[in-house]
Amino acid sequence: MKELSLVLLCLLRISRKGVQCNGWSVHVPSDVTGELGKMVILPCTFTHPYKTFDRALTAIWRIKEPYNGTVIFKCVSQSSSELCKTAISHKNKYKLLGNPRHKDLSIRVDNLTWSDSERYFCRVELAGDIQDKYESRNGIKLHVIAAPRIINITVSSSRDHTFQARCTAEGEPAPALTWSGPPYSNLSSTSSSSHRVTKELRSLTHDGKYTCTAVNSHGRAEGAIYFYKFRASDSSSFMILIFVPLGIKVVILLVILSFTAFPREGHSCRSAPTRIVTADTARPSPGQGQHPGAAEGPAGPIPTDLLPQGAQNRPWLRDRGSDQPRVAWNCFISKLPSTMQ
Repeated sequence: MKELSLVLLCLLRISRKGVQCNGWSVHVPSDVTGELGKMVILPCTFTHPYKTFDRALTAIWRIKEPYNGTVIFKCVSQSSSELCKTAISHKNKYKLLGNPRHKDLSIRVDNLTWSDSERYFCRVELAGDIQDKYESRNGIKLHVIAAPRIINITVSSSRDHTFQARCTAEGEPAPALTWSGPPYSNLSSTSSSSHRVTKELRSLTHDGKYTCTAVNSHGRAEGAIYFYKFRASDSSSFMILIFVPLGIKVVILLVILSFTAFPREGHSCRSAPTRIVTADTARPSPGQGQHPGAAEGPAGPIPTDLLPQGAQNRPWLRDRGSDQPRVAWNCFISKLPSTMQ
């Protein structure tokens, strides 16, 4: 009964510096502030009535509420010569900085997130005939702060074919959002949830750059979007720019293929075998006479006036031992009148 009365007395005696009872006390600050993504230290010191203490010692940290809150950190030291060995560290983000044997239970919290904004309670347990347990009742309130950050900025359309710009930012304190850019209507709406704020700009009508600015006591951030309506006239011009050059290339390709597949007329002299016809070798057709001053072809004499221009004066076109010119028949025949072919 005496022990119960002592415990109740300890719970009732709370000073500005901490909890005190018969030489026991726990000292913690009421508030601690840390920056999002960084680390913070939660201080906690205590006193006890013993001059020396060599028995097992346990250090515990809880969140939300004292005594029954969720344990996030726990370490145990079996003797004064042994360090406090970590038994629990939620998500491995809590590290003991102090030395419980020196009455210091301070811990470090790494990589702060929004969910770390909680109230923290430190506790010490000393093993013995009567186990002594003391815990801070008011705890430490951890505040996580952050400069503004734009996390999303978009443009969307509605069923009535109007466009809206939406900007979402986060920070602590919650940032104030403003839109700037081309002339726009004053139709806007703002919604917030904890450290996050969204502002929507309705009925966009002008093309251009729209900028969203987020500001709080720790800084500012900006995000921008470029809005351009898609018009039918622009669509036609765009299609012309694409398909006209493509059509020109197709036509050029077809012309090249046609020249490759179908040679031009009059070029048979380059593809057909050359037949040399001279006055000595040409044979007159039966019943026909030799045309004076003409070479002969397979169908009869060839008038010299139908020979290629200058052929009569070119010695290399004459057969040896003859004054008659020699011609490539397949080249020459293409130049004959239809009455002679």
